[in-house]
Amino acid sequence: MQTHIPPRSRIRLTRRGRLALVVAGAVMAGTAVAVPLLTLKSVPDETPHAALVVPEGLRASQVYDEIDKALKLPPGSTRKSVDKAGLKLPAGAQGNPEGYLFPATYPVRNAETPESLLRSMVETAKRRFDTAPHAAGAPRSGMNGYQILTIASIVQAEAAKPDDMGKVARVVFNRLDRGMPLQMDSTINYALNRATVRTSQDDTRIESPYNSYQRMGLPPTPIDNPGVEAMRAALNPPPGDWLYFVTVKPGDTRFTSDYATHMRNVADFNALHQGAAQGRSPRPSPGGPAVVRQRSAR
Repeated sequence: MQTHIPPRSRIRLTRRGRLALVVAGAVMAGTAVAVPLLTLKSVPDETPHAALVVPEGLRASQVYDEIDKALKLPPGSTRKSVDKAGLKLPAGAQGNPEGYLFPATYPVRNAETPESLLRSMVETAKRRFDTAPHAAGAPRSGMNGYQILTIASIVQAEAAKPDDMGKVARVVFNRLDRGMPLQMDSTINYALNRATVRTSQDDTRIESPYNSYQRMGLPPTPIDNPGVEAMRAALNPPPGDWLYFVTVKPGDTRFTSDYATHMRNVADFNALHQGAAQGRSPRPSPGGPAVVRQRSAR
């Protein structure tokens, strides 16, 4: 039975504006990432001249741009190559590789093409995601693999740190089970092709299948390309009754099933970001905390 839900205009979930940096042709020393990236070994007789690093959480459009840069191609070249790349995607993807461009470090050789890099990414995703534990988890959850991948992409976008991923996944499942809209700002950002920590009331009224404030259920596709940790969280979230979460500050993400408690957590967040309430942009710490959608200051 669905419990009482506060009016949609009052429910606030989190959103962490996230811009991932892709570095091509450089060895990055002293830089830590939350989830280690898979490094693909090069063929012994083909020494790569550069490497394309695809971090967790990049959207397909961003991956296309970085492939163009890595191969020194005109902007838009990789996007145009998708249809002729012969990507072996599941039927549910309908030819859209979003979610299957696996985050890893890819060697860029002399003969590399957009098509070959895209195929490597999709093949790597299938190897990493279609292992026995992953494949067995989807039926247990009552969802197919593509739906699980979509949840993993939301988890990747919303979780402030790897330790939060399982709880974020559980929030998604709990809200779906209760017939509640997901109300995830990450889906709004995807619809608007942006990355921001602030979502307005007008944003939540846009006409889009990715508007999880207005539409029930999951978005039609993944919203980014998640890593293995996010996928594991989507397949095996911990038990819990959480329905809301907010990262008040880095390292302090609060999950709750009680709306009144959630609003107190939101008040704590707002107290730390009064500048934003006065119309100034917030300045989150490096890595960006998850951010609650706020009403415009009046």
